[in-house]
Amino acid sequence: MKFTEFNFHDSLQEGIAAMGFENATPIQEQAIPLVLKGKDVIGCAQTGTGKTAAFLLPIMQHVLQHDHKGVVALVVVPTRELAIQIDQQVEGLGYFTGVGSVAIYGGGDGSSFEQEKQALTGGTDIIIATPGRLISHLNLGYAKFDTIKFLVLDEADRMLDMGFYDDLVKIVNYLPKKRNNLLFSATMPPKIRKLANQILTDPEEINIAISKPAEGVVQGAFMMYESQKIGLITHLLSARKMESVIVFCSTKKAVTQVTAALKYKQLKVGGISSDLEQADREKILRQFKNGEVEVLVATNIMARGIDIDGIELVINYDVPRDAEEYVHRVGRTARANTKGIAFTLITEDDQNDFHKIEQLIETEIRKLPLPVSLGEAPKYNPRTGPSRGRGKFNRKRK
Repeated sequence: MKFTEFNFHDSLQEGIAAMGFENATPIQEQAIPLVLKGKDVIGCAQTGTGKTAAFLLPIMQHVLQHDHKGVVALVVVPTRELAIQIDQQVEGLGYFTGVGSVAIYGGGDGSSFEQEKQALTGGTDIIIATPGRLISHLNLGYAKFDTIKFLVLDEADRMLDMGFYDDLVKIVNYLPKKRNNLLFSATMPPKIRKLANQILTDPEEINIAISKPAEGVVQGAFMMYESQKIGLITHLLSARKMESVIVFCSTKKAVTQVTAALKYKQLKVGGISSDLEQADREKILRQFKNGEVEVLVATNIMARGIDIDGIELVINYDVPRDAEEYVHRVGRTARANTKGIAFTLITEDDQNDFHKIEQLIETEIRKLPLPVSLGEAPKYNPRTGPSRGRGKFNRKRK
């Protein structure tokens, strides 16, 4: 389905065309008509399927079609990176419309807090906010939410994983009872169902490829000893020229070590973890987007907070502790029907966790041989390998 078939306002359509959007993705094709009709929606789709435009476009269409004063939509997200990405997409799609947005997240200075206050008192159309920062403003009593028509909870599963359930309930209590509710999530565990039942009214549900990497991702894995990891990563990055790579690590210490090792190999690399100041994180992201940094090394904080097309390779330096986190990491590549590669580095201690990933995505991922120069590797045998103390399998092999 082409975007021209939605009959968006001319100025909005102009922005869509300017961003190079022509054909709607499945989540957009199903969600946009429902939101335009005023339906509550639960959208369950993996990262990289176009969820952001699926809720932004009908909201912006509403703004253009109706006279209003004050904030029209509140979008709540788990991380500052995602808030910034959505704010940037509003800017792109709305370039010719006059529709505005403000991203509200922690880590700024006093001037940014004052700008956020102005936006919350009616100074913009769309607010994109992280829960903690928004609660800080709400506690001060000046936020004007009586004009809000749309509440969007984006990456709701991630917000609940981060412990924001009570904050979300508190935020909802500040909103008008009559509103359009949209909940988007990559997975749909029971706690999301509970939240949806509390907030949404008779929602329409859309399910798109739940908990599986996009078809365009070529997946592979390497069994190895911990001491062989750096050698393999440098081999992979040296063997084939790639201009956009993300290496995911489970700890800040690993980010530091991998970044230093790759810099020693003269690679254009930048590292991001929660140890960095927000301004430094944004600088490295800008450099990654414009090609000054070709390899981004990051902790899980980035798994859902980066929206950059054209990422060629994702490397899981560590096997994710949560099987569903694998889907989010791998979802950084092969976005919007493109192609990409995802490699995972497995040690003996990781075998059971990786087996759970294969069970979740219902795919046996090919185990690739190490380069001869790195020496012998252990055999993949998840039924005997340790599982870092997280218990036995909770699902049987199909």
